[in-house]
Amino acid sequence: MMRWLITGGCGFMGSNFIRYWLKNHTEDYILNLDKLTYAGNPDNLKMIENHPHYRFVLGDITDPQAIESLVPEFDGIINFAAETHVDRSIAQPRDFILTDMVGTYNLLEAARFHQKKLIQISTDEVYGNCPSGQNTEQAPLLPGNPYSASKGGADLLCLAYHQTYKVDVMITRSCNCYGPYQYPEKLIPLFITNLLEGKKLPLYGDGSCIREWIYIQDYCSALDIVIQKGKTGEIYNISTGEGIPNLEVTRLILQEMGMSEDLIEMVDDRQGHDRRYSLDASQIRQLGWNPEYLFSMGLKETLQWYRHNENWWRKIKSGEYQQYYRQQYAQRHKKSTLER
Repeated sequence: MMRWLITGGCGFMGSNFIRYWLKNHTEDYILNLDKLTYAGNPDNLKMIENHPHYRFVLGDITDPQAIESLVPEFDGIINFAAETHVDRSIAQPRDFILTDMVGTYNLLEAARFHQKKLIQISTDEVYGNCPSGQNTEQAPLLPGNPYSASKGGADLLCLAYHQTYKVDVMITRSCNCYGPYQYPEKLIPLFITNLLEGKKLPLYGDGSCIREWIYIQDYCSALDIVIQKGKTGEIYNISTGEGIPNLEVTRLILQEMGMSEDLIEMVDDRQGHDRRYSLDASQIRQLGWNPEYLFSMGLKETLQWYRHNENWWRKIKSGEYQQYYRQQYAQRHKKSTLER
């Protein structure tokens, strides 16, 4: 049995991974530490909130005391906690530096002192624009916005702590994940929910930026392989190799929903928008991992989920969750924690 401290587990990737892990590793125990920012939604884990091997704690990785009080009782840490939306990082970079870099530093210090394993969840964006070919794990980091810079800085801290202090660290860098429970500010859930609301699709620039995509269940199985078979101090790229221009993704969504391309609305491009990302994932494939979902398959699954879970995303897009539910949940949890 392993005991895992998972940070940021109420977000899209973290919540999907927690459900995946409890289903496939039934003896393990998970504590989810999350500060419940706008994208940290307890509804993502409502179905397991009473699971005997799961517990939630309200807390922030930028608070070293909160981390220090928890880390000793666990075998390892999986750090999903991060600010991740590029547009928000351009408008307010300080939040990204604090959470993504200072928060990771606090986790590394705790892992060093208590001799714990740390899995750092990172992104393909740290490599920056990739005009041709594919980035291996040894490619230089050339981040093009405050978000990717903050994640790249955290990665370098992890590697330095492994080199200097021999902390047991592994890093995963994934292409774009998509699937159920993704906050509707990202391209795929935003466009799906906009169409369900009868709204247009705001597409940056000419839509020619290329991203690789991975369905969230494939991402979870890839991370599982890294945890089970990965080597300390290593970086593992996670990608399907399916690079698709944003305009083509948009057209596929419209096609699946039976709607016209007239609903595409070209808007001014994002500042410093990287044109293309591409990962060489041969190293993780050598561990025995292969994706199960083609993009067309995963997109169908994702569309069906958003169609059947309107209450989840409408509460978010209306502002109801941010204004009321999160506050009530946090207060209720704080009270129950004090009572324990």
